[in-house]
Amino acid sequence: MASAQRLFAMAIGCVCFGSGSAALAQGRPSADIAIDADDIAGIVTGERGPEAGVWVIAETTDLPTKFRKIVVTDEQGRYLVPDLPRATYTLWVRGYGLVDSPSIRAMPGARVALRAVVAPDARAAAQIYPANYWYSLIQIPQARSRRAATSATSSVTSRRGRCCRHSASSSRRTTPGIIARRSVRTALR
Repeated sequence: MASAQRLFAMAIGCVCFGSGSAALAQGRPSADIAIDADDIAGIVTGERGPEAGVWVIAETTDLPTKFRKIVVTDEQGRYLVPDLPRATYTLWVRGYGLVDSPSIRAMPGARVALRAVVAPDARAAAQIYPANYWYSLIQIPQARSRRAATSATSSVTSRRGRCCRHSASSSRRTTPGIIARRSVRTALR
């Protein structure tokens, strides 16, 4: 019975020690990413260490068509570009607040360390992501339904300070020139 308790205590100790060392290993960057002969992997670092959430772009023109694969780094700055056709690839880093890093050429099966380059100012960063890119991210609210829009009334104030009201639904039945004349006549009274 005592040997069973010792065995149980040793098993618990091994589990606790193993999980503690795994947690320590996760805290620091590691280039130990399992790769195949058709993968490219590595770590992206910046001025302050590993860069999380930046894009690594692998591109080639050696194939019949231009081929590009984009991946995002994990919290330790690691990336893996998987299942690449045999060719020579140009790799670089891109991200918000960064300028494109210098490109590095590599073949599948290689481990490549990349360096992220912080944009020197907002103008340089905007060259990578211009205003029209940010504008494309705006989510415009849905328009009101047609029935709600046509039942609304509009006001026209005359020069004499009087206000006339006409329904948008009634103006739909007439031509635009007639609507304008009616509004002006009513406003001048």
